[in-house]
Amino acid sequence: MHAGLHKPETARRSARVDGRFRALLAEAGITVNGRRPHDLRLHDPAVPARVLAQGSLGLGESYMDGGWDCDDLDGMLARLLEARLHERVRGWADLVAGVQAALLNLQSRRRAWEVGRRHYDLGNDLYAAMLGRRMVYSCGYWRDAHGLDAAQEAKLDLVCRKLQLRPGLRLLDVGCGWGEMLRYAAERHGVAGVGITISEEQAAYARELCRGLPVEIRLQDYRDLRERFDRICSIGMFEHVGVRNYGAYFAMLDRCLAADGLSLLHTIGRNAAANRTDPWIARYIFPNSMLPSASQIAAAAESPGEGRLVLEDWHGFGPDYERTLLAWRANIEAAWPRLPARYDERFRRMWRFYLAASIAGFRVRHLQLWQLVFSRGLRGGYVAPR
Repeated sequence: MHAGLHKPETARRSARVDGRFRALLAEAGITVNGRRPHDLRLHDPAVPARVLAQGSLGLGESYMDGGWDCDDLDGMLARLLEARLHERVRGWADLVAGVQAALLNLQSRRRAWEVGRRHYDLGNDLYAAMLGRRMVYSCGYWRDAHGLDAAQEAKLDLVCRKLQLRPGLRLLDVGCGWGEMLRYAAERHGVAGVGITISEEQAAYARELCRGLPVEIRLQDYRDLRERFDRICSIGMFEHVGVRNYGAYFAMLDRCLAADGLSLLHTIGRNAAANRTDPWIARYIFPNSMLPSASQIAAAAESPGEGRLVLEDWHGFGPDYERTLLAWRANIEAAWPRLPARYDERFRRMWRFYLAASIAGFRVRHLQLWQLVFSRGLRGGYVAPR
């Protein structure tokens, strides 16, 4: 009898939660169990409470668990972002992340290696299937390119032109990935190179890729570098540095860049400063990651050496990342049937949510892609290639 008295109240509470969930989605033009491609099909009645209590973490996890589906997942997520519902539905995970970011250096030397183990070491077979002919896990340059491989080669060419590479120079690639940038620079421009990474899988692949070239691949933290280079690039690595360590990154640049050197920083950026990343992304995709804002980069670049680094160019081409991500998604969806069974259905749903959320972020311009070029002050100035 006592339990029965609580059933009506439980039902009313559940109805209120469901009603609020549907009302919030309606603000973004999304209907639960509607017929449009961007409408959400609800399979598990526990999803509304889970999302309202946990925010983006609950939304992503419930999708991974099969609690809901959507034919146009990136379209639905783009609508949620445009309606800014992520700012109004913040779960306990976001509060915990805020406390951790305030108290801890989430990208310390010890923690920095975690993203290598949990993300970049997932398997070279997965990345080879997704990334195309060139294993480049960063935004392509689509201005004159048709197709992913051409866009990635155009990006590598753009970086080399911005760095003014020529035979005899020594290039450092901070976060060298699978070694494509160093191979391209050595073969096309005759440079010698050093690449550092925190991923054992990437290091092994890059060493094989660059075999026979004047290229050295190291497992090393950027903070441990103490040698001079004529040119330094970092492509898609700064997202793992964290605001507490931006000063350390630019201090490394200051002590390692030759007097007449050039350095290029290629990074995803966000429109407003923050000190942490989305809780779902942090748990499942990029642990301890953090996207920088323009103001955070600029402030950190001014800090070492009392302004000895000169910002020569700031180039944004964020919409190109949506095209890159769409190409990656097409590749991986076609490849799932031939990939090993360890990439099970929950993993596939996780990966789909990751790519769709990234596509949505760039589509609505909440995320940006920047390339910055630094020098020590080139006599006569710097002409920025495009």
